[in-house]
Amino acid sequence: MLPYQNFQEAEYALGRNLTITETLWFKYSATKSDHILYCHNTFFLFIFYTVLPLPYVFIELMRSKNIDNKFKIQHKIKNSVSDMLDCYKKVLVTFVFAVGPLQIFSFPVIQMIGIRTSLPLPSASEICLQLLAYFLLEDYANYWLHRLLHFKWGYEKIHRVHHEYTAPIAFAAPYAHWAEIIILGLASFIGLFFHCFLRYDFPWNPLKYIPFYGGAVYHDYHHYVGEKSQSNFASVITYCDTIYGTNKGYRWYQKEVYEKAREKLKQ
Repeated sequence: MLPYQNFQEAEYALGRNLTITETLWFKYSATKSDHILYCHNTFFLFIFYTVLPLPYVFIELMRSKNIDNKFKIQHKIKNSVSDMLDCYKKVLVTFVFAVGPLQIFSFPVIQMIGIRTSLPLPSASEICLQLLAYFLLEDYANYWLHRLLHFKWGYEKIHRVHHEYTAPIAFAAPYAHWAEIIILGLASFIGLFFHCFLRYDFPWNPLKYIPFYGGAVYHDYHHYVGEKSQSNFASVITYCDTIYGTNKGYRWYQKEVYEKAREKLKQ
């Protein structure tokens, strides 16, 4: 909740006029508590994981050989409407019983870290620097937590659920055991946003221009190998796999198998 009664009071405190963005934020957040604003994340997560996969669901249902041969990573795998709806329903259950409570009860931690909702809003340079630090730290923590889940006990009791999809589909991005959601939530509450959404590798994906970005092919290999996978643990940025040598098998596969198979399909 902002500590100002009106625009004039906010502008007086800042010593300047509010920007357009700050004005919009004031109108939206002035009467809402910080806890309510933070809990909005659960709603946004639900919307993103419901809406963003829909184009890829449509592509999957088209059954276009041209698209499958050119862009689909595991082109022989097909899923029906019932398959995808079943996955989506299971994800909703996870949201209700794991993601929601994690958001609600983690608010004291957010307060302790010092994340604020007040004015002034951060500058563009501050946002960029914080996002860069966030991505590097989140990927490092996610890499090791993910790798630990591939030890025998962690895999058999928890992580095997996520690997039920050997060829990940759009709705399967957050599909996991509730305990895994909480464990990986320790690395980041939004780490799953950047998890592999689909099993298509489109050349126009703008994320490909991020240095060390893994992408759909990178994570698909992790699922393709399955239970015995000790490769490609990174969630977004792959520098940890490079440092610790856990992507050597993938680099060989990419060079010797995947690219040759793709070229053959395109002919």
